Amino acid sequence: MKISLIKLKTKDVFEGYKDSAEEGVVAFGGKLDVRPKYQREFVYDDKKRNAVIDTIRKGFPLNVMYWNKKDDGNYEILDGQQRTISFCQYMEGDFSIDNKYFHSLTADERAQIENYELFIYVCEGEESERLEWFKTINIAGERLTEQELRNATYTGPWLTDAKRHFSKTGCPAYGLAEKYMNGSPIRQDYLEKTLSWISDGKIEEYMSLHQHDENASELWQYFQSVISWTQMLFPNYRREMKGLEWGKLYNTYHGVNYNAAKLEEIIVQLMQDEDITNKRGIYEYLLSGDERTLNIRAFSDSMKREAYERQKGICPSCGEHFDISEMEADHITPWSQGGKTNADNCQMLCRDCNRRKSDK
Repeated sequence: MKISLIKLKTKDVFEGYKDSAEEGVVAFGGKLDVRPKYQREFVYDDKKRNAVIDTIRKGFPLNVMYWNKKDDGNYEILDGQQRTISFCQYMEGDFSIDNKYFHSLTADERAQIENYELFIYVCEGEESERLEWFKTINIAGERLTEQELRNATYTGPWLTDAKRHFSKTGCPAYGLAEKYMNGSPIRQDYLEKTLSWISDGKIEEYMSLHQHDENASELWQYFQSVISWTQMLFPNYRREMKGLEWGKLYNTYHGVNYNAAKLEEIIVQLMQDEDITNKRGIYEYLLSGDERTLNIRAFSDSMKREAYERQKGICPSCGEHFDISEMEADHITPWSQGGKTNADNCQMLCRDCNRRKSDK
């Protein structure tokens, strides 16, 4: 791998600057990809953006930038995207500072900005070497997510189309499922989660398989199916539905015929059940029947002691005597049959008997 240091004036980098939804952000006579496909659409706030211009106007040094030289001889920015966009936008006239646009400055003030020298390290090498360098130089800044690093490896037409659906500000996936998803599209959370669902966690394998596909229609159609199934099954939205693993539930249960009205009746009852400490788990419980998703309220130590003394230390299942430390609390009438987590419904079983009961 070869790394070299070059100096360029801001006016040289600004030449050919263009920011469009279709082509992204380019500069340096069209030879520099300012925002590569795998980088997030993050932008500085006004304070940070203005600080870049102030640094240039005063002739103070900006942090060194890093470019990658691609196989076709063009470049892409690895580190320094926001600094570059900041001075290019100012020189383009997109914003003013202290009510002064770039064109409003005096000739010598414009020249000061145009002739400011940028220090840029350029990396050349194999794709794996460039990716490793990219990981290394980003350790000191805002660290990339795992999905952003995957995007750096599996660039191509498939990823471009996938990002159009899942990774843009106000993207279709966000508009469709913001109520059901955690995270941010521009940090690749929506894309990563959907890939995890469709691939059963084998994201790299899926991306490698589809890297050169013309589009990501399979992924987008799958995501729409997941959300449509969720909305059909649980039409009354509750905040507890946000961030659940809807794709995993869809993969397992979408072929089962459920009665949405009946499910809603049960949800209303369970939401009012004080023994359920994890209301979010209600949805998976309704599909799987697994009570563990509900985190049923445990018996208190005083309830356990009361039951132990009432039983005189005798396990009602096997009839043997045990120390309280060798026993476990159990619902006499199971929670699923209406039994409550209170002293009257508590019994102490030896560990073996409790395990056998749980396995039935």
